[in-house]
Amino acid sequence: MIVDAVPRYRRIAAEVWRPLTALFVWDVVVTITYYVLPFKAPTLPLTLFGSALALFLGFRATSAYQRWWEGRVLWGAMINASRSLARATRSYLPDEAARDLQRAIILRQITYVNVLRCQLRRQDTTDEVNRFLSPDEAAPALARTNVANGILDGTGRRVDHARAQSWIDTIQQASIEQTLVDITNAQGGMERLKNTPLPNQYRFFPTLFTHMFCVLLPIGLVETLGFATPLGSTVAGLMFLAVLAIGEDLVDPFANTVHDVPLTAMCRTIEIDLLQALGDPAPPPVTPERGVLW
Repeated sequence: MIVDAVPRYRRIAAEVWRPLTALFVWDVVVTITYYVLPFKAPTLPLTLFGSALALFLGFRATSAYQRWWEGRVLWGAMINASRSLARATRSYLPDEAARDLQRAIILRQITYVNVLRCQLRRQDTTDEVNRFLSPDEAAPALARTNVANGILDGTGRRVDHARAQSWIDTIQQASIEQTLVDITNAQGGMERLKNTPLPNQYRFFPTLFTHMFCVLLPIGLVETLGFATPLGSTVAGLMFLAVLAIGEDLVDPFANTVHDVPLTAMCRTIEIDLLQALGDPAPPPVTPERGVLW
């Protein structure tokens, strides 16, 4: 996630320079052709076209931002649920006999959120699974298609083991289980966002219409702007191409790009809180790198 107040111009240029360069070349071709060949540029209703396109792109950018914000809200719920799980575990399992189980459940939650982060970003989860779990604990989860869900299922079994050992009663078990349900619901919402793209109409037609408008723009402006057409048309086209790029950037909040929801930073927040709850040393928070918080 970009945290700079003003985006870096180099980053903006890196995202739009290809279509912008093609647009500038086309503008130059139209301008030269207008002065070399005896033809009259047609009068085009560019204001009408531009207004309709702006509304279309606005709806698309709003839909993309809603997906991004929903991803951030779901991870906020995950942070709260992880803290609640750690607090309930420490409160319900204070006895020395249950101390190992208390520690195992909290470390499993740290592993779970980091594995979920890797799954959403389509990264390998093996290192995160093995960071806090022993090979015997990691094997059942790694054998599952959804590794994060396998870790959470194992946590549920350990809570039931605590109930079977009479370390907690059924009411306390139900309380912890409700927290696990909240965690599962948050994961399901994240997977829905990741696996369900915007409808094809929202992705194809805005791109098509924006490119068509950029092609028609210099033809409609050349008679008015003359030799300034390449500059004026390119600047106007940049506005529409930038809005189009914004929609593309925000549509997947877990794409592991600079526009991503900062999953690494939020997982680190959970890890710090839960390790400190155990009394263990915790790593420092994630800080922005060149204006980007990962």
